[in-house]
Amino acid sequence: MTLNMTSQQVVELKQSVCRDIDARTKDLVSISHQLHEKPETNFEEHFAHQILTDYIADSKVKVTRGAFELETAFDVRIKGGGGPTVAVLCEYDALPGIGHACGHNIIATAGLGAGLALSAVAEQCGGNLALMGTPAEEGGGGKIEMARKGAFRNIDAAMMIHPADADLARMNAIAIQNLFVKFHGLAAHAAVSPHKGKNALDAAVLGYMNVAALRQHILPTERIHGIFTNSGEKPNIVPRETEMDWYVRSPTIETLQPLKERVARCLEGGAMAAGCTVTFDWKKNTFADLVDNLPLLESYIRNAEQFGRQMTSEFLPGTGGGSTDMGNISYLVPSIHPMMQVAPSGVSLHSAAFADYTKGEEATRAIVDGAKIMAMTAIDMWLSKALQDEVKAAFGDGVVPEGVI
Repeated sequence: MTLNMTSQQVVELKQSVCRDIDARTKDLVSISHQLHEKPETNFEEHFAHQILTDYIADSKVKVTRGAFELETAFDVRIKGGGGPTVAVLCEYDALPGIGHACGHNIIATAGLGAGLALSAVAEQCGGNLALMGTPAEEGGGGKIEMARKGAFRNIDAAMMIHPADADLARMNAIAIQNLFVKFHGLAAHAAVSPHKGKNALDAAVLGYMNVAALRQHILPTERIHGIFTNSGEKPNIVPRETEMDWYVRSPTIETLQPLKERVARCLEGGAMAAGCTVTFDWKKNTFADLVDNLPLLESYIRNAEQFGRQMTSEFLPGTGGGSTDMGNISYLVPSIHPMMQVAPSGVSLHSAAFADYTKGEEATRAIVDGAKIMAMTAIDMWLSKALQDEVKAAFGDGVVPEGVI
């Protein structure tokens, strides 16, 4: 079953990393709470980067700060032998207005605990470790930027955990692309000479209504949602320019492309009807759908059972369809992204209520359990030739669709 180790030796190694994490619990929870108290948005995670990398350095582990040409990314590489390289990923950005309502403070510290515990046993296992700090998951696509710089080359498996309102082995993560739209009209006095103006707000409203009508005729698994970010200057001026921010989501990165075209036509129709023009700015970092590596996930599930967390490798109904840049990584290397309960069932991610739970008792438990389960799964990957072969076979030919990086 294992490479040059008995089952008892594997058990002892897993117990060793769990003891390491237990010894760090107070530190990990303290860091999590500090991140929670000082939330930072996309690519602005300077405090988080500092506190996480300081702790790694204080643990006598070499860390590269500002890694892969991103100021708030970090990278740790531990060479333990000729075995596979397992990556443990940390996220630590927050949401505007509602802070850590996605619980990235938990992701960061669970990954931190797992990575440091694994660094102490990598050589004993003959395996290699990558512990990476990945900024700007909330729309910025930090992992995609890192992948373009080679961060995930020669990685054999990648993993992270994410907080939720239930223990879920799989997140139903679908593809997404962010679109900024500008409608261009002509200003005029809205009372004296409205006939001389071209109303960019009318164009945006008509475009919005077109998209609203489109929603009836898209797949039940697809999502389109947008907001007005600029609707004009004053009521007595015909709006000369308006702006909107849209998210377009579809089950896969391939099916996303035709949906984007349909949305664009709806918005163009609004501009045409109002006599205006429209410009589109599709953000470069398209988030791909998440493709779980099931053999690696089954290992995680078995290890999670030891901590009373019962999971299934099947998608659960009603678990939604969020998006993550971990989806892109799952096309590049075998990956998993399980969810850990920190809030009561029904409490929505990206809500103020969920933000409160990400600093509570269940959050502490998720940090510790998540770190231990990931560390134990990494050990399985390092030591089991059978698992290595299954993970590789399940990943297939590794064809990367257009738009992933």
